[in-house]
Amino acid sequence: MAKHPGVKTKAGKASAKRSGKAGLPAGALVHIGERKTERAAITLIAYDEAAVDETLFEDLAACRECKPGREKIWLNVHGLHEPEVLQEIGRRFQLHPLVLEDILNTDQRPKVDDYGSYLYLVARVFDVDPATLAVSSEQVSFVIGDNFVLTFQERPTGTFGPVREWLRADRGRIRQLGTDYLSYALLDLVVDRYFTILEQLGDRAEELEEELLGDPGAEQLATLHQLKRETLNLRRAIWPLREVVNSLVRNEQRFFKPETQLYLRDIYDHTVHLIESLEAIRDLIAGMLDIYLSSISNRVNKEVRALTVIALVFMPTTLISGIFGMNFRSMPLLDDASGFIYAIMLMLGVAATLGLVFWRRRWLG
Repeated sequence: MAKHPGVKTKAGKASAKRSGKAGLPAGALVHIGERKTERAAITLIAYDEAAVDETLFEDLAACRECKPGREKIWLNVHGLHEPEVLQEIGRRFQLHPLVLEDILNTDQRPKVDDYGSYLYLVARVFDVDPATLAVSSEQVSFVIGDNFVLTFQERPTGTFGPVREWLRADRGRIRQLGTDYLSYALLDLVVDRYFTILEQLGDRAEELEEELLGDPGAEQLATLHQLKRETLNLRRAIWPLREVVNSLVRNEQRFFKPETQLYLRDIYDHTVHLIESLEAIRDLIAGMLDIYLSSISNRVNKEVRALTVIALVFMPTTLISGIFGMNFRSMPLLDDASGFIYAIMLMLGVAATLGLVFWRRRWLG
């Protein structure tokens, strides 16, 4: 494939920035984001109540020649770095150039736009590495029409795998109902994935809280800041998603039938639950930061107290040795043969007495 403006290659990955679109007209098809697949993969699922036809296209020529023989269509694309693929799909389904531009721009916030004959919807799918807590984000775009659904993903994530299995096995009502129900099922899987992410982050936050109550260190602080950063990224995706679902519920039955709108309301309730859970985790993280600072302050206080006790114990002995070290001809015990032993015993006695006092006051623990 030919390189496009703004495309860079580094460590085997291709990425483009918004600066690559500077000076280009609106609707120019330039991929913005990281290239996450070697080549785009196009899968067409045409279905009705009787059967399901599934086709994987190897190239654009096969896609142009395809004529679905079923009433309802679901076209899924993995890989958004080939604008010519998006251009062909846009031609077949008469998509607005701004829709194609937004699909290629993979740093979109969740939103929904009404283009009259179809809806364009953007959501984000997150995945977390349990070992490192690193959260990765993928953009998923939906185009929802009267009898078709188009989905565009940056790479294969397996998010929509259950829906494919439901269609193949004719499980539930997905074949009997329209593509609006298919859109609901796909969006519901995206929302359910957030619950999995929040559960993993919540469990790690609780474990971290136990560690902070013990002997926290720099590692716990780094994990704490990473949790804070990841929850902030989730917040930027979940809050707009709630408004997107709310807009679909209030769509006045243009694209979603009344029976499907009931399911959309359930998704909306899930997004509200997600926000509440996310805010609870954020509050827990904020509280853990206070716990960490209090633990560090308490540790410093203990160390300062221990140093103070040591200084107080040896201060009288320093005073005694300083007195006997003064350059005077006549001093008590100076000419006594046992004077040195008496001075040492006096120092040890004072130190032991102070040590006993501090021990009884629990200053040595």
